[in-house]
Amino acid sequence: MAQKAESDKKQQKKEKRKHKNLSRKTGFYYSFLTIVLIFCLIQIGYGAILNVGKIISYQGKMHTLENLLKETQARNQDLKTEKKVVTSDNSLEGIARNNLKMASEDEVLIIINKKVEEPKKPKKKREFKWFEKKEKQVEEPIGKIYIPQEVIEE
Repeated sequence: MAQKAESDKKQQKKEKRKHKNLSRKTGFYYSFLTIVLIFCLIQIGYGAILNVGKIISYQGKMHTLENLLKETQARNQDLKTEKKVVTSDNSLEGIARNNLKMASEDEVLIIINKKVEEPKKPKKKREFKWFEKKEKQVEEPIGKIYIPQEVIEE
């Protein structure tokens, strides 16, 4: 009986060791799974934050492009109306008269050129290199031909 009690104790100790080893293995397994799940949650959160940022930036870009589209459509409409005005007969005749100095069949065109005053050359100041900064002088071209914009018709 004493042997039986000792063998029962040994068997119980073996079962306890197996149970401890098994519980250690399952504890390690659960810990590993917990770490993996936390890592996955962090990745999901990071991805969600990046996607929200991209959505906000894309909405801003869409808003700017929509405004640009409205502006270009308005500009296109203005250009269409300007094209209609410029291609009309009256405006073509005005362009021919004023810019090209043309006259119709029964008209006589008189162009009066106004006398152009030649610009005076500015007097040079004494320049001290160490005392004052040099100022660049803008010279106007001399002998420029003047073409008047107004045409006198009789």
